Amino acid sequence: MSRARLNLFIEPEHARRLNELAIKKGVSKSSIVAAALAAWLSPASGGQRDTATAKRLDRLSRQFERLERDQNILIETVALYVRYYLTVSTPIPEAHQEAARAQGRLRFSQFIEQLGRRVQKGRHLLDEVRMEASVAPSTPADGTEREAPR
Repeated sequence: MSRARLNLFIEPEHARRLNELAIKKGVSKSSIVAAALAAWLSPASGGQRDTATAKRLDRLSRQFERLERDQNILIETVALYVRYYLTVSTPIPEAHQEAARAQGRLRFSQFIEQLGRRVQKGRHLLDEVRMEASVAPSTPADGTEREAPR
């Protein structure tokens, strides 16, 4: 069988990995390159690559849609909280402002500690909100009917 000789340039990292693979498998570098080239040029492999790429893109699209939904929930949550806070907060008299700042620092510290614990445990508020939202608001967990709020 005659073979064509080619002089190719490849990245040093690829050359290193090719050499390691040839040693590990106990085959020549030429045979590895020939097998890779045959797989790349095979008509069947093109369709398989396209199918695999389409599946990956679909999965990425679904992940992106979930991220976008979660981000919108977060934005709405913060916006509603800010609106509520600004609407119901009363001004603090000058004499009480230092105590209010100290209380704010303490609350913020507690908030950061709780956030750190939740993140370490892998708990997410959005998951809890989704679970609560999926339960019908007029049906309590015990199954009894509750009168809807007026």
